Amino acid sequence: MVRRVSGGMWLGAAMMCCMAAAASDKLGELQARFDHEKNPVHRAKLLEKLGDAEFDEARRAFKANDLNTVGTVLEKYRDNVRVALEGLRKKGTDAERNSNGFRQLEIHVRRGIREAEEIILRVPEEYQPPLQIVRRDLDSMDRELIRMLFHHRDEQPAAPKGPESTTSPEHPAGLPEEQP
Repeated sequence: MVRRVSGGMWLGAAMMCCMAAAASDKLGELQARFDHEKNPVHRAKLLEKLGDAEFDEARRAFKANDLNTVGTVLEKYRDNVRVALEGLRKKGTDAERNSNGFRQLEIHVRRGIREAEEIILRVPEEYQPPLQIVRRDLDSMDRELIRMLFHHRDEQPAAPKGPESTTSPEHPAGLPEEQP
């Protein structure tokens, strides 16, 4: 019976190692595709799959108590977001009119912020500062993406146009005059 249990444990451990190796291969393949992609919109869309694989890797490393790897993976995610954002920026497209790529990137960056926050809450204090920097950088890029997507809302509304004789400092437009 002892041999069966230990054999089952070895088999389980071997399967876990194979699954981790397969996940690493997938992550490496996605990273290579991301690095070689020239179209910034395709790169931003590819970041969705790559980012999900990176989050899975970070969770696996966290469960294995490999906190240095967790930090490294999240830093790589941040760097990939930066590359995708820079590519979209260089493209010169108005994100508000043609949001393809910008929208997907912004949604995934928000997910990355949540993942970073969740990990920060669970790691020991000495591992938090680099993760907080990653989270802060992601937040900054998310804010930039939101400004790019919704820039018209930042502008001041124009003053209403109409005849000037209907408005005066004593009686603003739209308010009825009081009757004596």
